[in-house]
Amino acid sequence: MDLKLFLSAAVIAGTPLLLATLGEILTEKAGNLNLGIEGMMLMGAVMGFITAYHTQSPFLALAAAFLTGALGSLIYAFLTVTLRVNQQVSGLALTTFGTGFAGFLGQKYVGLLVPDNVKAALANVKIPLLGDIPFIGDILFNKDPIVYISYVIVIIIGIYLYKTRKGLNLIAVGENPAAADAAGINVNLYKYVHILIGGALCGLAGAYLSLIYVPAWQDNIVAGRGWIAVALVIFVTWNPYKAIAGSYLFGGLDILGFRLQKFELSIPQYFLDMLPYAATIIILIIASVKKSKKNLPPTSMGLPYFRENR
Repeated sequence: MDLKLFLSAAVIAGTPLLLATLGEILTEKAGNLNLGIEGMMLMGAVMGFITAYHTQSPFLALAAAFLTGALGSLIYAFLTVTLRVNQQVSGLALTTFGTGFAGFLGQKYVGLLVPDNVKAALANVKIPLLGDIPFIGDILFNKDPIVYISYVIVIIIGIYLYKTRKGLNLIAVGENPAAADAAGINVNLYKYVHILIGGALCGLAGAYLSLIYVPAWQDNIVAGRGWIAVALVIFVTWNPYKAIAGSYLFGGLDILGFRLQKFELSIPQYFLDMLPYAATIIILIIASVKKSKKNLPPTSMGLPYFRENR
């Protein structure tokens, strides 16, 4: 197995995981656990594909996926922030809704391909100089535009969280919303804004699957990646920089079975396909046992905020 080709494919397979993980990091930093990632990815995937198929515009397709993911998260935000409904139940309901939404709208597009001009616009582009770096160049800097956008998003979120006042305000909202509120921070506004941005990134992650990774429409195109993203947030300890390595690691596990097929090993294909999901379970078990302060989630995550009880 060619290591460079494998790592290059792992970056591509890990990109939708990276985008979804970054979106959930923002959501959880605001103190909300959104288990609807799978549903928002499906919603973004189907709307991105349908828009691309009818308009043949990559920009409109990506914008439609981005906005559809945000719309899905708006439903979740209204339920959990305004109505203070249970966050876990709301997230699961969003996944169920997104699955039905994608299945209903996408049923007549099953098997259809992304238009050629959209595929051409989203094809690999080699970055001058960086793309010529031995070994690393082809792996990281000879990719499609969304991969490059994901690099930029990681940097922006990292700087935002750790180097700006608003980022520190967000962390305060997730850790102690009552104290943040007392300090004059609009807790509900911070929650809404970051939940919507998180959902939009999940929608973009879904569009990556239907427009670039496949690129065609098929039922259940997300195939559980949303749940892997939930575990990845824990695995990378809510750190956007670590999310890059974690996402590409799971991307490698996702394609490992396909890459090993040509070696005609006696390992059952179903076992290889199971690896990323088994790794997800292992991460959750380790996280529940390992109680170091560094690995703990935002203190208020999953808890509704009642200003009257401040």
